[in-house]
Amino acid sequence: MTTVNIPNSDGTGCVVIGTPIPPEDLGTAVLTPDGAFEAGSYQSFTLVYTAGKFGIDDSGALRISFRFAADQTPPQFDDPAAPGYTTVEASNNAVLEYRFSPKGNTRPWDKTLEIKVVNGYLTEGDTITVRFGVTDGGSPGMRLQTFCEDSFEFKVLVDPIATYTFQPLPVQPAIKLVPGVPERYVATLPTLRRAGQPFALKIKGEDKWGNPSDRCDARFTLRPSMPVEGLTEQVVLAPGAFAAVLEDLQVFATGELTIDLVAPDGSVAATSNPLRIVEDAPLLHLWGDLHGQSEETIGTGSARAYFAFARDRAFVDVAAHQGNDFQITNAFYAELDRLCAAFNEDGKFVAIPGYEWSGNTSMGGDRNVYFPNEGRQIRRSSHALIPDESDVETDVNTTAELFDALAKAGEWDVVMYAHCGGRYADIKLAHDGRFEKSVEVHSSWGTFEWILHDAIEMGYRVGVVCNSDGHKGRPGASYPGSSMFGAIGGLTCFLAEELTREGILDAIRKRHHYGTTGGPGGRMVIDVSADFDAEGTLYHDDPALGPVEGRPARSAIMGDIVHLPQGGMTLNVDIHAAAPIERLDIFNGKELIETIRPYAPEELGNRIRVIWQGAEYRGRFRQVIWDGTARLSGNSIAATRPINFFNRDKTLEQRGDSELAWKALTTGNLGGFDMWVTDPQGGRLAIETPLVSCDVPLSEIGYDDTVFDRSAALERKLRVFRLPADNPHRSLTLSRHIPLKDQGDNIIYIRLTQEDGTLAWTSPIYVYR
Repeated sequence: MTTVNIPNSDGTGCVVIGTPIPPEDLGTAVLTPDGAFEAGSYQSFTLVYTAGKFGIDDSGALRISFRFAADQTPPQFDDPAAPGYTTVEASNNAVLEYRFSPKGNTRPWDKTLEIKVVNGYLTEGDTITVRFGVTDGGSPGMRLQTFCEDSFEFKVLVDPIATYTFQPLPVQPAIKLVPGVPERYVATLPTLRRAGQPFALKIKGEDKWGNPSDRCDARFTLRPSMPVEGLTEQVVLAPGAFAAVLEDLQVFATGELTIDLVAPDGSVAATSNPLRIVEDAPLLHLWGDLHGQSEETIGTGSARAYFAFARDRAFVDVAAHQGNDFQITNAFYAELDRLCAAFNEDGKFVAIPGYEWSGNTSMGGDRNVYFPNEGRQIRRSSHALIPDESDVETDVNTTAELFDALAKAGEWDVVMYAHCGGRYADIKLAHDGRFEKSVEVHSSWGTFEWILHDAIEMGYRVGVVCNSDGHKGRPGASYPGSSMFGAIGGLTCFLAEELTREGILDAIRKRHHYGTTGGPGGRMVIDVSADFDAEGTLYHDDPALGPVEGRPARSAIMGDIVHLPQGGMTLNVDIHAAAPIERLDIFNGKELIETIRPYAPEELGNRIRVIWQGAEYRGRFRQVIWDGTARLSGNSIAATRPINFFNRDKTLEQRGDSELAWKALTTGNLGGFDMWVTDPQGGRLAIETPLVSCDVPLSEIGYDDTVFDRSAALERKLRVFRLPADNPHRSLTLSRHIPLKDQGDNIIYIRLTQEDGTLAWTSPIYVYR
């Protein structure tokens, strides 16, 4: 007798005592139809399992499992007219009991339809037929996963001997998911270049779920805001291509460049993000998403496809793969090293080796670990899903042990982030600023300003980053689809001397970066600096952690630490946004110093903005449901526009001329709508949501927020305020004298809010007496 662990990469997680059934005796499964299908489309499928040599005994079972990130319609068995209606039957009339559970199997194959034989049994050759998305009773079918995948499996596992030991079939039924037609176009430029320095314009079409589309058939006239050498008059996106790239472009004057894509009818299909051209700059602005996973752990698509997507379809400069450590086998870790080496190309694209240390929250919570080179030791939080325990002695079960192991090994070149996913990082429990340089305030999981507040309360000096933590194979452009993820994935802009690993890691160590909530509006130009009345000492490493070198300075940029014994500070902010600016908030630590809007009160018009935001809880179940209605009395609606409705299942609907209804959720982030009214001051607005109900005269809605706050915890609240009917302000330049406290740190940073719902945070400038 032997003990055999069925490989967890196959999704079973089952330990078999004795000899498992030979794969060829487990039976077969056939799916019809097969081939390629549009992601997010409604379809119907029939899966027929034919029992193998052992049949399935009484109380034995069959499982059909899908990946954690899969967001297709779950099977349901009660309503023939509703999406996902599914039927199950045995060819020999055995009685079957079946249910669907989102956690019915071992990750990553946890979304599971389990079919149990409860009266009778199956003999070799008998079948179980499962019809997904049956349309006979009026159901539209089963909506497929909303993101693309070359091999979307209906993974079939069987327990033929009723031992509750499930083994995967040797050949799995699968389909291919491909993008739909483009619904919008995205034009991407770099954010900062020196005059005369070559750059590229990269253009793609995205379908309604955010998938880059190879079904584009469009011609655009290119309209730059200033002369561009090498720019063609037109660009063509032809079927079969995922992007059009115009390289070796140059601008020799200084200024702010944007490029419009003008359709044949004269409309603007897209406007690029702004590119600032300067005479000279010591630091470039380089965009990255350093956090996501592929199918080898809990994501989608191969790790090779992951890096290729980041470079060729998301158009980021930097990427890193961050698989859960307890799923990374030694073989896959070696493969990640090979991929990072293959994709890394100085000056063009940087791939940073690393992994996600994925300890339980009580042990410190998730951390991202980055190395400057391949071949480094992975120290896992556990071997929970790794059968090979030959290197288990290298495990470190708590974050404190991880920091200690790195220090003892002298690995001072390692940098880390604290992040909030399923397991949030508890930085009050464990933190080491020698390694942990930043906190992740936004990802696909939501927005987490509270982790920055935790750092402020504890006196840590950290930077701010945003990433996707994407599981859908779309690093750098990770939309939520129709799943539990409530936000679009974030991006970080690194202020680096050069596009190399060392250049990016140096920027991380110095906290020279800002983070955004991502999306088409997520690449704005932000320049924040400080001038001091007297000379101070500037540090890149934190002097609170031990002896470090500083230099005399009368100025600083985001991320710098400055000892200023005397004198005052002036904060300089220069922004060119990718969408109109709603507001700019200046903070000293958790204290809001000032809110600046680019428009004056007299510019306000007939546009009312309603914003809901916040989270329920720090952990996985943080979603807040905001489904509700808004009704006008004594007034009517002229137009509406949704804000951050990235999940297409969440809708904003106008009912008649005075009512709106919506389905919405937040996971720490924000959403809402703009409503233009026919009478700017007349009537009342009544809002009903599960958490907040309010009734306010429009005449009382003005320049400042009216806040309806059910719970101050995690910023869960609803805000109402007024905007200009049309806001043209995309630039904001200002200087402010900042009052400094005489004791402790002055933690000076900004938060930018664009009208399109995109937010950005700069890493703080730390000034202390």
